Amino acid sequence: MSTDTDSAARDSRQQLQQELLRRARAGTTRRATAEAEPAAGANAGQDGSTPRTASVPLSRAQRRMWLMERLGGAGDSYHVPFATRVRGPFDVAAFATALTQLVARHAILRTRYAEHAGEPCQEVLPTPRTVPVQVVDTGATDAPELLRRESARPFDLAAGDAVRALVLRHGPQDHTVLLTFHHIAVDAASLETVATELAVLYTAATDGTGRHTLAAPPQYADHARREHDALPGFAAELNRWSDLLADAAPPRLPRPAGPPTAARPGAAHTVPLAPGVPEALRALGARRQATLFAVSLTAAFAALHRLTGDDDLVIGVAGTHRSGTAMRGLVGLCVNTLPVRVDVSGDPSFAQLLRRVSDALLEAQRHRHIPFDLVLERLGAGARGADGTALVRVTSDILGEPTVLQLPGTSAEYVDIPSDGAKFTLSYGLVPGDDAQPQALVQYDANTLDDTVAEAAVRDYAALLHAVAADPELALSELPPAGPDDASGPRDGAGPEGDRHPAAQALRAHPGVADATVVQSAHGLPVAYAVLRDSVGPSGHELLGLLRRSLAPEAVPATVTLLDELPRSAAGPLDHARLPGPPAPNAPPSPRAEAVEEAFTAVLGVAPSPDDDFFNLGGHSLKAVQLAERLRTELGLPLTGLDVLQARTPRALTALLDERAAQQRAAKAASKPARRSRDIRPGTVLVTGATGGVGAFVVRELAAQGRPVLALARPESAHLVATEGVDVIEGDLSDPAGLRDAVAQADAVVHAACTFTRHDVDLAAMEAMVDAWRRGPFVFVSSVDAYGHPGTDRVAEESPPHEPVGPYGRAKLDCEAMVLRAAGTEGRGGASAVRSPLVWGAHDRLREQLRWGAIGTLYQAARQGRPIDLPRPGTGGHGWYGAAWVHAAALARAVAECLDRPVHGVANACSGHVSWHDLAQDLTELLGTRPAFRENTTVPRDLDHRWHYDSVRLARPLRARPGEDRRTVLAEMTGAMPPDSA
Repeated sequence: MSTDTDSAARDSRQQLQQELLRRARAGTTRRATAEAEPAAGANAGQDGSTPRTASVPLSRAQRRMWLMERLGGAGDSYHVPFATRVRGPFDVAAFATALTQLVARHAILRTRYAEHAGEPCQEVLPTPRTVPVQVVDTGATDAPELLRRESARPFDLAAGDAVRALVLRHGPQDHTVLLTFHHIAVDAASLETVATELAVLYTAATDGTGRHTLAAPPQYADHARREHDALPGFAAELNRWSDLLADAAPPRLPRPAGPPTAARPGAAHTVPLAPGVPEALRALGARRQATLFAVSLTAAFAALHRLTGDDDLVIGVAGTHRSGTAMRGLVGLCVNTLPVRVDVSGDPSFAQLLRRVSDALLEAQRHRHIPFDLVLERLGAGARGADGTALVRVTSDILGEPTVLQLPGTSAEYVDIPSDGAKFTLSYGLVPGDDAQPQALVQYDANTLDDTVAEAAVRDYAALLHAVAADPELALSELPPAGPDDASGPRDGAGPEGDRHPAAQALRAHPGVADATVVQSAHGLPVAYAVLRDSVGPSGHELLGLLRRSLAPEAVPATVTLLDELPRSAAGPLDHARLPGPPAPNAPPSPRAEAVEEAFTAVLGVAPSPDDDFFNLGGHSLKAVQLAERLRTELGLPLTGLDVLQARTPRALTALLDERAAQQRAAKAASKPARRSRDIRPGTVLVTGATGGVGAFVVRELAAQGRPVLALARPESAHLVATEGVDVIEGDLSDPAGLRDAVAQADAVVHAACTFTRHDVDLAAMEAMVDAWRRGPFVFVSSVDAYGHPGTDRVAEESPPHEPVGPYGRAKLDCEAMVLRAAGTEGRGGASAVRSPLVWGAHDRLREQLRWGAIGTLYQAARQGRPIDLPRPGTGGHGWYGAAWVHAAALARAVAECLDRPVHGVANACSGHVSWHDLAQDLTELLGTRPAFRENTTVPRDLDHRWHYDSVRLARPLRARPGEDRRTVLAEMTGAMPPDSA
C-alpha cells in the first residue's frame, strides 16, 4: 500500500520508542542551530555539486523514519525498491552518468542524517564523482532472489546512503534495473520524477551531447524548513484532530489462533473481480458525488465492520504534503497518514454509508497538512488501545499502474519485489488495472493476523465490491457473504486421498510450491512430498514449520520431502513405489537424536517422545533460544531459536541437524587450505580477538545469525574458532600489514581485540585498520574507562571524559576518535563505539579476568575466606559503590545490532549494576566461604567506582535472556574455575 506510517511498533520496543519520541517532542519548540543558514541545496546549480551545508531540521515524516531506524526491527519495511525489466539496447555507463546527474540535481539523494545535541538533522553531502552501478550476470530464474536480497540490504543513513543501483544482465539486450531508495528520501510521487528525469538524462548521455532541458528542481530541505516554521501554528487544528479522534479505539481484529512463532514476512492475497466492476463503482460514485477512492474506502469500512463487529471504526488513508506548482518535480518524503473515523451503526445501506465515509474523508483532508505524528503526540495514550495496539492498524487505498523506467529504444516491464515487512496489520486495496483484470487485494502482517483470516477478508471485500456495484441500496446486513473458495481444486494425476489431505492443500496454497501430495507410509506415518516452482524457495523444514503453525496436530505429516517432480506412471497417476520412504521409526537413535532428546529434557524438564510438540511440552520462544544455544554448543552445528520453533519435535529437529551436519562435511571437504586464496563471501564480517572473551561470543552470535565471519586469531589458537560459516585468518595486533589485508577482505569490521597493557600496539593496530577500511560499518568494542572519573554518579551516553582518565581509558578514547572521524568518508560506512564495563560469561578468558583483573583483589579475598574491606555507602558523599557489568552474550547481540544500525557515535552496553557488598555476597556464597565484611570510610583504589552508565541506544539487544542474570553467570564462571595454585 502507498499509505506511509508505522502502525504497530512492537511492545518489546515501546520503552525505547517512548524515550525517542520524548526527545523528538522536545525539539519541536526549538530551532536547529543552523536555522539562519540557507536551505540545503538552495544554492545548487541545475546539475552542479553542492558543498556540505549547515544542518537542516528533519520534516516530521523524516523524523518518524529516523526514529523507526533507531528503534530497529522494521527490517526492509521502509525500503523503496524500484525495478524495471529493460529489453533492448542498454548502456550501463550512460545510465551511471544519468544516475549521478540525478543525485546532483536532488540534494535529498545525497543527504546524511546525524544527531546534534540530541536532535536529528540532515546535512547535504557533495555530489559523488560517480554513483556506483553494480552489474551482475545472471539468468532470469535467479533474479528474484538477487533483487530481494539487494532491496533488503540495510541502509546506513548517517553515511548518506539513500540510493543504490543494481543491474542484472540476463543477455546482451535483456536487463533488470533496480534502484533501491530509503523511504526517508522518496515517496511514490518521487519515483515518477526519478523515472522521468532519468530517461531525459540517459538520452543526453547516450547521444553524446550531455545537454538536457530539465529545469532546476525544488529542494526537499526547503519543504522541511517551511514545515518546521509552521509547527507553532498547528495548535488549533491539532485540537480539532483531538476532538475527531476522542475515545477512538483500534479495530478488534481476530487474534492469531496458533502459538507464538518466529517473525514472518508480510503477505498478500488477491481475488479477481469481474471486468466491469471498477467502471460500475466509478458510475456509483459519480451518481453520489463521490470518487472511486471513496467508494472503495466505504467497501473497506463495510468489510472491516463484518470482520470485527465494531461500529466505531478508524481506517488510515494516504495523504500528501504536495500542493501547488512550487513542489512539482520535488523528490522527497511528502506523505502523511490521515485517520478516517466513521460510525457504521444502524445497519445503513451502502449508499448511506458512502455519504458518512465521504464526509469523514473530506474532514480529514481539510487537515492533511498536519503531520500525523503530531496528532499521535497530542492524543498521547489515546493513540493506542488498552492493550497497546496502534490506533491506525488498518488502511485502504487504490493501487494504480506502477511506475517503470522507460528508456529510449527499449521496452519496460514492472518488476515486483515483495517486502519482508508489513507496515500495518491489514490493508485493503482495489486494483482497477486496465478494467479487464481488476483485483481486490489485502496485505497483512502475518505475525498478528492468521492467513485464514486474511484470505476470508479479501474474499469478503471482493464480494462486497461485486454486490454494491450491482445494488448500492442494500443494507449492510443484506450484503451477501463471500462464496466458498474453490481456487485449489484437485491436480490432474494426483491420488485423490493424498490430494485432499489438509497438508497437501496447505502446501499447494504456498506461492512457492507447484505441487504436493501426502501418502501414508508403511510405518503408519503420513509423509508429504512437495515440488517447488523454482530453485529459490522454502526448504522442506520450513514448509513443515508452516504446516505445524496452521494445521491441527493430527494433520501434520512426519516430514516434507522436496522432489524435482512427483513420479507418475505412464497413465498419469502418482506412482507411490517411486516415492522415497521415511526413515524407519524404530531405527536406533543417532548421537544427534540423543543430544536433542537430552536437550529437550534439560530445558523443558520432561523427557519427550520423538514426535512430541515443543509447545505442548511447555516451550516458548525463550526456551527455544536456550535449547538452540545448548545444541549449537554441544554439536558444533548452526542452530537458532527460529529453527526450534519451526521444527517443534525432536524428530524434525534431529533431521534438520543431520542435514546441516552433511552440509558442514561437504563444505569442509570442498574447502581450500590456502590462507588467502579463498573467495570471501558477500557480507563477510571481520572479527578481531576471535578467541578472546568478547570476540568468541561475537563470532558465535554472528554465525548463529547466518552471517559469514572472517575471524582473526593467533596461529596457536586459530583451530578454536573453526565452525560452520566462519573462516579463520591468522594474525594479531602487532602485525599492521596483516590487519590491513584482513580488513580489505571484509565488508564489515568488529574490532574486539585488545592488548590491555601495550597501548602503543593498540593505537597502531587501529590506525592500520582504519587506513584499510573502505566499505561497510565498523564496530569498536571500547570501555567505560574512557569516561574517566565523571563528576556525576549517573553517566549518559557520549558524556565527555572527566579527568583523571587512565592510560587504558585514554587509549580507548584515541582509538574511538580515529574510527569515528573516518566514518562516512571514502566509501566507509557508519561507526559505533560500544563501551562495555566488566564482561562476564562462560569463557576461560573472562574467568581469568574475574580472577585476576580489575576486581581480582575482591575475588581472591572471597575465595580464600579473608576479611573483605568495602567502602561504606555515603563515604565521600556518594551513596553507592559498585560496578557495572554486561553478559558477554548480550554484548555480542549489541555489537551485531550495530552492524545493521550503526549508532554513529558512542553507546554504552550494560546488563546491570551491582554494589560491592552484593557482589562479595554472591562470590562468597558461590565459592562456599564465610569471610567477614568490613565497611570503612576509606575507599580501596580498585573499588573506587560509583557510576551508573545509561544504556538506552542498545537497550533492545541488551535485554536479558534466560540464564543471563548476574547470579547465573557468576555461577557459570566460578563453578568451572580450577583451584588456586598459589
